[in-house]
Order: sequence, then structure tokens, then C-alpha cells
Amino acid sequence: MDANDFDPQELPPEAIGESETERPQPADEPIVESAPPEKHSLFDEMRATIDRLENDQTSRGDLKILSRTLLELRYAFKVFRPYRRRRKVTIFGSARTQPDHPDYQSAVQLGRAMAGHGWMVITGAGGGIMEAGHVGAGKEASMGLNIMLPFEQGANPVIDGDPKLVTMKYFFTRKLMFVKECSAVVCCPGGFGTLDEALETLTLMQTGKQTMLPLVLLDHPNGSYWSDFGKFIDRNLGEGGMISGDDTALYRITNDVDVAVDEILQFYRRYHSMRYVRDRLVFRLKERLADEKLAFVNDHFADILVKGSFEQSRSLPEEAGEPDLAGLPRLVFRFNRRSLGRLRLLINEINRD
Repeated sequence: MDANDFDPQELPPEAIGESETERPQPADEPIVESAPPEKHSLFDEMRATIDRLENDQTSRGDLKILSRTLLELRYAFKVFRPYRRRRKVTIFGSARTQPDHPDYQSAVQLGRAMAGHGWMVITGAGGGIMEAGHVGAGKEASMGLNIMLPFEQGANPVIDGDPKLVTMKYFFTRKLMFVKECSAVVCCPGGFGTLDEALETLTLMQTGKQTMLPLVLLDHPNGSYWSDFGKFIDRNLGEGGMISGDDTALYRITNDVDVAVDEILQFYRRYHSMRYVRDRLVFRLKERLADEKLAFVNDHFADILVKGSFEQSRSLPEEAGEPDLAGLPRLVFRFNRRSLGRLRLLINEINRD
């Protein structure tokens, strides 16, 4: 661990996650060897790509997109790196929500509760719900990913001028950082941007491109924004056969901040993280499953296997790049890579007594 990294010993156990430098992007990219690839080979590959761009006579406009993207992501990686093992929740919601609105108050309560458990809070750094999440978390536990817009999007007073604030030009680089760096997502009511972010998170999990994480759609106590959205999904997507019936397990709708917090923390009660190793999916667990629980899993989740069974083991040789997690027990299986809703239900079962 680098000298500038946050000391995990200063955090409660529920706030300690995996090393972000080792988390695969996308999540379904497997480890295929016991030693991590040399960084120099990746730099060489990037330099070769730049040479090809020059040989292709790539237009100036396209080069500006690539250059700005690289600049933004390099800086964002640098800012987030010292906090890579500290779990973070990303909070989405409207920039227009006023402080006296119950949605704002719910976001404040959520940010305060998660910071109380040692988590950090990532928002878009603007006003409304974004400001509320930071107000609740406080400056020390807040990180911001601002977007350059001609209106509405100055940084809120909590995060303005803070070194943990990154300002980005492109939505796609910003959205990558939102989901890459977090261990949970909470969406409060909002406009097109909030719906876009909620649906992108769902899409990434449903297709296996994002590691599984808790997604909570949080309304204020008397709100119906997300319950109406859930009805739309059930009626038009579920009954229309456009999603699997189990895909609704990928999110939780609630009007209660305490339920939202519990949903996040319970997700990591026994489950810790996941990686693909060649053709196997490896769950890292905080404790070994009892024999009865393992038998139940094999009986009730065999439908998501390509072949074989669920087996417990120690860390695999190919996982040598993550020594901090070497002592965690593993649940290893050959997942069909399609039944992602069922995979989430499997995690729920692992966490259940």
C-alpha cells in the first residue's frame, strides 16, 4: 500500500473494501495468469495506439476528445487513489431540490448515516440532492465529480475548493468514475440525468459489466417517484418480457433511509467482492459458509451454473495480485454469465442467517 493511501485500520470493518487498483473494468474481464501483467506492456500498447491514430490521420476533433478523456481520467484516478480501499456510496438526485424539501432531508440523513459507518459519499458536487449528501457526510467524508455546464452546476459549498473534487467536461468519463469507485449507489428523485444514471447502473449490472453492488432507489417518506417507476418496470418491462423476472432483484425501492442504509451494509455482511478467474466466478467472503448453507446454495442455485457445483476454497493462485484479500475464503463456481438477477439473489442468500 502506498504511503499516501488511507489507513484501513482507522475505519470500522464495514467501510473497508477491495483495492480499486485491482478491481477489473469491466467486471467480467477475467484474471488469466497468476502474476499481474506488467504495466510497461500496457503503456507500450497505449503508445502504439497513439502511433496508429497518427498513421490513420485522425481528425483534430477526434483527437481532442481522446486527449481530454485521457487527461480527465488520469487526474480523477490520482484524486481517488488515496481512498481506494475505503467504501463509498454514490448518491444521485436532482440539482434543483431545495433544502426544505423532504427529499433533500432524506439525502442529508443518508449521507450522515453512511459517514457514521466510515463510508465516503460521492455526488455530482452540485446543489440539490448532491449538496444534501455532502452536507450529511461532511467535508472529510465527501468526494465530488462536477460537470462543466453553462448553468446549474457550480460546486456546492461543502466540496468547493476541496482537493477531493474533480471537475470533468464529459458525462461519460464522469459516469465511469461514479460507478468505478463506489460500493453502492443510491438514487433520490431527479430529472433526466438521475434516470440516466439509475438505468445505466442497472444496465451495467444486468449485463455483468459492473461488479454487483446494492442499488437503492430512495424516496422521502411520503413520496411515490420510485414506486411509480417500479410499477412502470413491472408492467411494461417485466410483463412485456423485456427483462427477466429476477432482474428486479438488482434494485431496492424504499421510502425509509434506515432501510436504505441496512440494504447497503447487509450486502457486505458476509459477501465481500467478486472476480472472474479464467472461466470461474470467485466470490470472496468474510467468513466460510456453513455446510448446511453450502448445500442449500447447491440445491437452489444450480440453474445458474454452466457445469459443476459451488465449491469453497482458499484464494486461487491467479489472485496473487490482491494480497490484502488472500486470507478470505472463496466460493468458486462456473457461472453462466446471463442470470445476473439470480446472482444478486445468491448474494442475498449468502448474507442471510
